[in-house]
Amino acid sequence: MWKFVLGAFSASGIVGLVVLLNPVAPVTAPFSNLSVAQEPTPPPTALVHLFEWPWNDIATECETYLGPNGYQAVQISPPQEHIVLPDYGYPWWQRYQPVSYQLESRSGSRAELQAMIDRCRAAGVAIYADAVINHMAGFENGVGSAGTVFTKYEYPGLYRPEDFNDCGQQVTDYGDAANVTQCELVGLADLDTSAEHVQSTLVDYLGTLVDMGVAGFRIDAAKHIRSEELGEILTQLRDRYPDTDLYIYQEVIDPGNEAIRKQDYYDSGNVLDFKYGRFMGEAFLGLAGQTLANLETLGEGWGLAPSAQAVIFIDNHDKQRGHGGGGDYLTYKSGDLYALANVFMLGVPYGKAQVMSSFAFENPDQGPPAYDDGTTRPVYQNGEAACFGEWVCEHRWPAIAGMVGFRNATQAVAQVTDWWSNQANQIAFGRGDLGFVVINREAVPLTHRFQTQLPQGRYCNVVQGGRAADGTACANNAQVVLVNRAGQFTATLPEMTALAIHVEAKLSR
Repeated sequence: MWKFVLGAFSASGIVGLVVLLNPVAPVTAPFSNLSVAQEPTPPPTALVHLFEWPWNDIATECETYLGPNGYQAVQISPPQEHIVLPDYGYPWWQRYQPVSYQLESRSGSRAELQAMIDRCRAAGVAIYADAVINHMAGFENGVGSAGTVFTKYEYPGLYRPEDFNDCGQQVTDYGDAANVTQCELVGLADLDTSAEHVQSTLVDYLGTLVDMGVAGFRIDAAKHIRSEELGEILTQLRDRYPDTDLYIYQEVIDPGNEAIRKQDYYDSGNVLDFKYGRFMGEAFLGLAGQTLANLETLGEGWGLAPSAQAVIFIDNHDKQRGHGGGGDYLTYKSGDLYALANVFMLGVPYGKAQVMSSFAFENPDQGPPAYDDGTTRPVYQNGEAACFGEWVCEHRWPAIAGMVGFRNATQAVAQVTDWWSNQANQIAFGRGDLGFVVINREAVPLTHRFQTQLPQGRYCNVVQGGRAADGTACANNAQVVLVNRAGQFTATLPEMTALAIHVEAKLSR
């Protein structure tokens, strides 16, 4: 639902701002007013998970939307041959049950994968592959997406029973590190990642993807691989490509009371910090006495990974479906509340932000939109992206896309400044002289004069739309915010709305 209300200019700002949050119904240190040093601008810090998108569609999206809107990278679904399960309705999780390392999956062929990588790189968007290297398919027998016939522990030309850990039982005790790393996650055939043959095979697979231009990897189920063994595999991979700065981030679900700890994996790369999304869900849902005002101190002191080690998210493909441990996580089904949480995540400088891009589902096992034979229906149809329906495309919600640009424009300021709150669920904060954000999660309007460090001028509210191409007007009918000589502006935000301005969205006249 598109929502616009025209506001009236006052002497110091604009009054009556309403944001467009979404087009569908429904720091390593505390954030405080610290002195800000301007550093050389690092690369953009947001990536998007195009969950189960076909390769051809990802290529087009890189060229037409992701690159122009400042997304740094795409996380793609596992590209290797996977089991095919028509009797289960072709569930999403069949992608996480490898049969071989042939690059033939329901997202497309090896040739289509290569073309996608090349086209995305040309558009300035890196590709990170989801690497399933802890295990192989767990069914007693089956057929893969490239036609490979297998039985559990026998994967032709690849692995035999001696290549798997001896436990042979499911993981049952998360307080026992050996049980977690040597037994079988939900019955999946658990590879012996200490074995030379297994390590060399995995390095060859990952190396094939690097040779094709993949710039990094999400290591699936890293928690179920001994940290020293995963470190050996990744060291071998990096040694093979000494001039390639591979980006590694690892799935280590660490609630803080188990044998496996996320810090055990820091030497190998970044970690996905699952606590972040839980904290955000509690604050935006108002659970356990949490409010948005409490988020002023969000950071390592909350038990999160150091900012330089953390990949953060509001939700991911597991958490959307209630998997991967407990917690209350916001999803696209939360509508504007989800958009507001993403505004906060992308507005603060903590961690590397991952945006989720989903397909709609009712059944938690449900696979992507598909034809009767299990072939994934394309996102692009007749040259247009069929978003905001069966393909949810949260990364295209104006509030989220606009805040990716905000994050890029403000990244040189490594702290939050000028924090303000009503001690409940109305907050505002700055990023030095580069940007400013206001979030009203209350059920009543917010009118306030905000103090910023921004230079005087007229700015577009990027939660609604950026600056038009000629620089003299705002795109998509976005509201204009007038900052006075003292760095102040006055705004009225209705309930459940947000505002964000930054120097690259300043109007030229």
